[in-house]
Amino acid sequence: MKQNKKLMTWAMATTVAFALAVTATFTGCKKAQTEKPMVEETLVAAEDTVKQVVSTELIRTSQSWDGVELPDYFEGRPELVAVKYVFPAGQKLGWHHHVAMNYGVLVQGELTIIGLDGKEKVVHEGEAVVEMVGTVHHGENRGTKPVILYMFYLSQKDLPLAVQHPDIPLE
Repeated sequence: MKQNKKLMTWAMATTVAFALAVTATFTGCKKAQTEKPMVEETLVAAEDTVKQVVSTELIRTSQSWDGVELPDYFEGRPELVAVKYVFPAGQKLGWHHHVAMNYGVLVQGELTIIGLDGKEKVVHEGEAVVEMVGTVHHGENRGTKPVILYMFYLSQKDLPLAVQHPDIPLE
């Protein structure tokens, strides 16, 4: 049990480090390709002059975005999964729930997550989000540009990343 906790702590830290690297890479690429206001140019220039590794904790929590406590870790060997999602403008993802804990970083656009109870969370560019586990919800891009979202799942072999609920209609 103690060895599992150490392994999961190491796995979580590695996944967070990867998420930070992806966010830094894609945020930098996006900034370089778009017209920037003076403040963003100053920030990019400041990033270019950094001589050491800089880490910025995006999130630390034991709750999903709706305030519900996350479940305990699974017993057994973990399987870490990283997925890039692209939501075209106006696209809605069907109702679903997650079996395993997962979290991610939105690198472009704005994503709205809606719980079956009507509770909503808007995730903005550059923000981290911890998804609901075992609770039915869906996501939608209400914006005018594609959403790009990197999600990291703390799962186990053969577990689905999401369980779909096609019987629940999208409005």
